[in-house]
Amino acid sequence: MLLHIGAFRLDVDSQRTSLWHQLAPQTRVLCTLLLVFAIALTPHGRWLTWAIYGIGVGTIVLTSRVTLLTLLQRVSVELIFIGLILVNTLFRDTGIVLWQWGWLQITDEGVIVLGSVLLKAVLSLLMLNTLVMTTSVPTLLYALTTLRIPPLLVAILGAMYRYINVLIEEFQAMRRAAISRNLLSSNHWYRLVIANMIGSLFIRTYERGDRIHQAMLARGYDGQPTLNEVPPSGRRDRMTLGLIGLLMLVGQAIYVIS
Repeated sequence: MLLHIGAFRLDVDSQRTSLWHQLAPQTRVLCTLLLVFAIALTPHGRWLTWAIYGIGVGTIVLTSRVTLLTLLQRVSVELIFIGLILVNTLFRDTGIVLWQWGWLQITDEGVIVLGSVLLKAVLSLLMLNTLVMTTSVPTLLYALTTLRIPPLLVAILGAMYRYINVLIEEFQAMRRAAISRNLLSSNHWYRLVIANMIGSLFIRTYERGDRIHQAMLARGYDGQPTLNEVPPSGRRDRMTLGLIGLLMLVGQAIYVIS
């Protein structure tokens, strides 16, 4: 699968038209961060509170008109990487034992923790991926700059995204060279070629990245994202932030009362 890596694009739905797209980029970032922090900081087992937050996340996902299939595919791939951590939360020593095999045991507390962490991860990933898919990278960097994120950190994030495409281009060039020389015909040569490609990929991308950076500086790059048109912040943005704040208060009020 490594040899079939495709084009890398995050903002596949950034050109759509919706109420979410009409918000200022910094408002979208603030809404996402507020919901993610509220979801992540809620203690385990507070299902009704997460149901309230889930309604908010679902409303934003539907309002943004994001491509649901792509969104679910990205979330499922990201869940694979945290799957081992999620499974590890299932096995605990405290609580009522529901199942046991040797030294492995599943308790009711482990099930609650697993369900809580899984729900937190799914809701947070849905919200974060919706933001990334509906906001172009330059606009997202501009929003971070507007929110007083250190400019050096913003420049690093922009360079990371830019150089991922450079990495893919260099890998595709080496793949075509290996195929043209018939070096991928057997499993033995396949492993050797992949090992050598990975080793030389760092050097080639470093050199090309340096050339790209020098070209950017020659064209007046100063580390700040430039945009032609950004939706201004207005009444709609303040109302949206107010609704998100109200949603958080309702969720926390349910948590405190229960």
